[in-house]
Amino acid sequence: MTEDPATQRYALPPHAWPPPAPVPAPPRRGSRVLRAFVVLVAVVGLVAGGWWLRTGDPLPVPQARPAVTADAAPRTVPSPGVEESDEPLGAPPAAPDSDVYAFVAKQEDGTTPVAWDPCRPVAVVLSPDGAPADAEPLLVDALARMTEVTGLQFRYEGLTDELPGGDRAAYQPDRYGDRWAPVLVGWRTPEQEPALAGDVAGLGGSASAGPEGGPLAWVTGSVTLDGPEYAELAAGGDAAVGRAILLHELGHVVGLAHVWDSDQLMASTTSGEVLDFADGDLAGLAQLGAGVCIPEL
Repeated sequence: MTEDPATQRYALPPHAWPPPAPVPAPPRRGSRVLRAFVVLVAVVGLVAGGWWLRTGDPLPVPQARPAVTADAAPRTVPSPGVEESDEPLGAPPAAPDSDVYAFVAKQEDGTTPVAWDPCRPVAVVLSPDGAPADAEPLLVDALARMTEVTGLQFRYEGLTDELPGGDRAAYQPDRYGDRWAPVLVGWRTPEQEPALAGDVAGLGGSASAGPEGGPLAWVTGSVTLDGPEYAELAAGGDAAVGRAILLHELGHVVGLAHVWDSDQLMASTTSGEVLDFADGDLAGLAQLGAGVCIPEL
């Protein structure tokens, strides 16, 4: 599908554009080739309360607050400004001189990428159902890397009973309190999540919201990884490849789209040779860490 920046905000595809026919990879342990990466972006055109909802040390976890308005009517979005600071919590690193990156969505100006609010932490939870034994240290390590390359402050909050997949609500006050739902990371089988069928190692994306007439920001997201693929990687001693898959999908969560350069981690397919973000990825991630603070969100 050809990207149209003028309509991308409102008409994102359910999957990334079809990848080109992959170039045969060098044989690796039984000629296994890593599955293709695919981005899944949640986009919902819901107007609620003036919002357009599309879909070092650890920071403190917020206390849950009642998700009701003054007249006790149930809220459909969080109270504004939860955990919002007066200034960004971190700063993105200097960007490499590269233009080999692409963004999932842009603001109305057609240039500025939709990004996370840097004045509040990006909360992340883990679904243990079907997760590999090393899921927690793997995720904590990946989140530390995401903080390093974006300046955004990723905060791991532990396990959740929420299962990945399906139509995930961006606001779940009964489970997470009066705030946007944390980013959810989990593992599924292709039978449990049909979008993982075929050459798909993982799915990742985010939902955005913004004040009416104002900028959009990502407010929640999810990563769903192929459990059998990770079991195969573990059996083959390819933990670094599993980490790379997770980083790739978290790249989608913060707003990076696929690129055609196979030397970048955000390429749509991989042979498993690129295990971390390359210069083009890092240049895009630095921009995504420099979003605007939106206290009304």
